[in-house]
Amino acid sequence: MVTFLSGGTGTPKLLDGAAAAFSPEDTTVVANTGDDIELGGLFVSPDVDTLLFQGGGVLDRETWWGIDGDTHRTNDALTDIASAADLPDGPQYLPDERQTAGRELANWRRFSGVAEFMTIGDRDRAVHITRTSLLDEGHTLSEATERLADAFGLTIDVLPMSNDPVASLVHTERGMMHFQEYWVAHRGEPSVETVEFRGSSTAEPAPGVLEALEDTVVVGPSNPVTSIGPMLTLPGVPDALSRSTVVAVSPFLGDDAFSGPAGDLMAAVDAEPSTEGLATAYPFADAFVVDEGDDATFDRPTVRTDIRIDGPEDASRVARAVKDAIERVD
Repeated sequence: MVTFLSGGTGTPKLLDGAAAAFSPEDTTVVANTGDDIELGGLFVSPDVDTLLFQGGGVLDRETWWGIDGDTHRTNDALTDIASAADLPDGPQYLPDERQTAGRELANWRRFSGVAEFMTIGDRDRAVHITRTSLLDEGHTLSEATERLADAFGLTIDVLPMSNDPVASLVHTERGMMHFQEYWVAHRGEPSVETVEFRGSSTAEPAPGVLEALEDTVVVGPSNPVTSIGPMLTLPGVPDALSRSTVVAVSPFLGDDAFSGPAGDLMAAVDAEPSTEGLATAYPFADAFVVDEGDDATFDRPTVRTDIRIDGPEDASRVARAVKDAIERVD
């Protein structure tokens, strides 16, 4: 049995080849929900959705988000209406008193749908409508995720990290922003001062998460701060990881992140923005998988391979390296 910690695009790319080393029926994935937002009344869970679309065979693999070949008529129409009505564009938080009206899970991350700042496809939107409706009927995020996973025919188990609100908030030179606002609307350009995972200290891991962490754990090559970090701040998770065999796959090649703002964000939380910084980010890790050209050294077992993942064959190679690292610990 193996459990992957997933967020962003790094771990999903690895999961493309995980079957080369791990049986899908014995695989659980715990997904980051710190990136979740409510946009225009719909609850969007980007890191969960990437796993749903990947497992369902409909993921847009050019972007690694959204559904391949999706149309965007609703998103386009929202932009047109906002322009014609002289309404503001860009991310717009709803007022504080409206943040949780009717749905506590939306806390700290509820945005207006006027001039929708995230491009959501029409089929993609159907998933968000279904999820939001299930939440409004009284189901938890875990229960809604399970229903959606069944609909997409997933063979792995996908668990959201928590059913409680946790928001990844980036404090920048331009003020505080939700991570989606920082990365999607502002393209990661504002200088980052620090990162906050609001709500995590009082949130509970979702049902099944702590049990899944009793198995061997793989921290995929995702952003250590905003993709993996929110999970590590949940009560009970660090202790669970300290008791399990954990292998971490580097999202860096030396000092360079493969994608996204991992370097800037690690520097903002006083962690070295490089492969060697993973020892600080993941003190519970028992072994690491790093690139064969990386000169980083650790005082724990280290397996080296070409960790660039451009397709399923690459993913299979890295997955086999992960299995090798697990065996070196065991």
